[in-house]
Amino acid sequence: MLPPGNILLLLLLPVAAAQVTPGSYSGCGPLPLPLLAGLVAADAVVSLLIVVVVFMCASPRDRPTQDGKVYINMPGRG
Repeated sequence: MLPPGNILLLLLLPVAAAQVTPGSYSGCGPLPLPLLAGLVAADAVVSLLIVVVVFMCASPRDRPTQDGKVYINMPGRG
């Protein structure tokens, strides 16, 4: 079974291949406006998702200690 990221890549590969006309691709031509707008929008969404995940993982959690003790040298434990 493939990881979800690889499945998404495999699903988007035919879309990227359809944007290239056979025989005329030199690798450095201008991108069509809809493709460029789609890439910018996808980049913005992925960047926002990364920022949200990092913010959620890095935010302090105010959970009470389980055993009722105060831990001085352990941030987040009391």
